Amino acid sequence: MEETNMDDCEHNRESEVAPALIAVHPTQKSVAVAVGSNLRVFNLQEGCAVSLVDDSGVHMHRDSIRAIRYGAEGKLFVSAGDDKLVKIWVTDSWRCISSVSSEKRVTAVAISNDGRFVSFADKFGVIYAVEIEGSHENQSLPNKKAVPILAHYCSIITSLEFSPDRRYIISADRDFKIRVSVFPEKPSDGAHEIQSFCLGHSEFVSCLAFICSQDSQQWYLLSGGGDSTVRLWDFTCGSLLDTCHVGETGLLQSKEGIDDRLLAVTDLCATPGGSLIAVAIQSLAGVMLLSCNLSAKSLHVARVVPIPGETFIPTSLAAASSSNQLWMVMGASTLCTSHSAPLARVKVLDGFCESNQESVEQEARVLEDKDLPGSEQLLQTLQGSSFIEKDALSAAAAAVKTAMCNLLIKKQYPSENREFRKRGRNDKRVDKKK
Repeated sequence: MEETNMDDCEHNRESEVAPALIAVHPTQKSVAVAVGSNLRVFNLQEGCAVSLVDDSGVHMHRDSIRAIRYGAEGKLFVSAGDDKLVKIWVTDSWRCISSVSSEKRVTAVAISNDGRFVSFADKFGVIYAVEIEGSHENQSLPNKKAVPILAHYCSIITSLEFSPDRRYIISADRDFKIRVSVFPEKPSDGAHEIQSFCLGHSEFVSCLAFICSQDSQQWYLLSGGGDSTVRLWDFTCGSLLDTCHVGETGLLQSKEGIDDRLLAVTDLCATPGGSLIAVAIQSLAGVMLLSCNLSAKSLHVARVVPIPGETFIPTSLAAASSSNQLWMVMGASTLCTSHSAPLARVKVLDGFCESNQESVEQEARVLEDKDLPGSEQLLQTLQGSSFIEKDALSAAAAAVKTAMCNLLIKKQYPSENREFRKRGRNDKRVDKKK
């Protein structure tokens, strides 16, 4: 039965459900949700919906959005997806200053902390870079052409990150690999120098996040994957420091209705100091919190936080560096409200901050809708409706499980084709165009 379900997932790949995504401004000035082709932004400072402006006359994407990201300073925002467009926005006016075309569907995006480069990956595993000029002015950029810098051939990139100092670009894929590449000063030169590989996952790598030691100011890398693990790395040398097996904890095994085959880690979000890590898991109604001790280089499960009164399986997590709130969204592109808007459900966990085990147990709690910043107007903007019936939420939870199956289960090849695929799958140099 399991094999049949996997085949069904692959057969329906073209009509794949896109999970809802969420991103928060670094100082929590605004919050953005993408579901289907809809991009919804709420101004938390002014308590109102944001009107997006695009010189092309159409501010919405034409197909499912697969990645959204704020820049480190919050001045830039990037959205990209199945319509092969990477849109770059300035957040002071929410004006699209550039639309970069991709040859294939886009699966991941990243923005360097200095705001100088935007990078994105397509479904064939090729990673591109675009240099941004005048991005902090309210003017459109000249037509930009992305240049390929490296590739994971025949393996879809699932997550993409610049290191905080922009020395490296880190890419994760469905073939269990995390590659740390030296980012070139000139993207046209290509990122041919590999700093390290972080190898250890036994299934696809789904998400990456950086955390920084407050004592040594050293940066570390977190990864989550389909093998139900969260891993801590010294990414500069590819050294695995610790592994937390989230699927083996008794906190999950005691939950009714949890299928141990559906415990893939789907997203990670850490506090700036890295002492607390939120983990979204494929079939978990709620969020898992991990404690991280960077001095001891260790991870362990602190708590599973359920969502009271409803079935809520987060598809995306986000937090502002200046806030103690974790934002979560559940949704899928094929589900609609009574007003025909794609469905998303937004929740907020309060008390997401640097803390010890005891304070995590006491402080972290899910806010009721009435206590959310912006309250009903925020929900109307980001969810598509301020009220969603329980039956719709249950349907959303079922669709989310299907979406994660379609998105994350690695394609199974007949044995006679595997060796042929392997010969063309290895990372290769992307030659510069002459």
